[in-house]
Amino acid sequence: MWLNILQGTIEQGLIFGLLAMGVYLPFRILDFSDLTVEGSFPLGAAVSAVLIINGMNPFLATFIAMLTGVVAGMITGIINTKLKITGLLAGILTMTSLYSINLRIMGRSNIPLLRETTILTVIKGWGLPERYLALIVFTLIVLLVKLLLDYFLYTEIGMALRATGDSPVMIESLGGNTDHIKILGLGLANGLVALSGALACQYQGFADVGMGIGMIVIGLASVIIGEVVIRTSKICFATFGVIIGSIIYRLAIAIALQLGFAPTDLKIVTAILVILALGAPSLRTFMIQDEFAERLMERSASDAQTN
Repeated sequence: MWLNILQGTIEQGLIFGLLAMGVYLPFRILDFSDLTVEGSFPLGAAVSAVLIINGMNPFLATFIAMLTGVVAGMITGIINTKLKITGLLAGILTMTSLYSINLRIMGRSNIPLLRETTILTVIKGWGLPERYLALIVFTLIVLLVKLLLDYFLYTEIGMALRATGDSPVMIESLGGNTDHIKILGLGLANGLVALSGALACQYQGFADVGMGIGMIVIGLASVIIGEVVIRTSKICFATFGVIIGSIIYRLAIAIALQLGFAPTDLKIVTAILVILALGAPSLRTFMIQDEFAERLMERSASDAQTN
């Protein structure tokens, strides 16, 4: 039983690892608080589900779903850069609009995919072991996306993207257009989020208009946990860290459920995980200082007895 739970947890962690990478880009690379995630995740699920039930190849449907996420992210970037609306509000406006758009796309609040041809059912016919099918497929997809993202961030455009988050003034002084770079970065980030949503709906067997609620917290929790586990300034290790953080987060949720927590309590569990992850460095520093002070007092007492 525990092996099945662990396998399912890793599979979900890999899917949400794509979400975590999509959250990592704006929050850590661009220094942009992007809430579009909660709209682009169900957007990817909605588009892929509608295309699949209408007979489209699931690989093509998933790719188109990812492109719609790119468009959603770019719209947030345009609202922020061209209309001069703050990033937080721009993301909220796009996210709110996407709820109605997703309902329009789906035609109803929920679309089942249990008897439809998905990526998993197609690959199942290739002869892979059914028990580990989802694990193998999602591992390969996530690794491919991670490697492509790492490569992109070391290209000239990727370096400009990273520099825009660190020092936009420097990029402008070198003749770069920070607005275009920011729009590109947000588009790429939400494309990854929409890809995660498309894979999630095919894995779960349904697309729901409300499945994006809380995704930004899940993504941030994964990023923060990953940064605590793997402390590095290198992009290749940082992206690996957020994937590991996503798996650890899903594992913590699975453990909470096994301990008897109700599904309605999971938001509290998530909040506690984020608080612990964020507070870990400060707690570690406090413990080191406390230990140092204790040793200093012991040494002072020992010196006093000697004298």
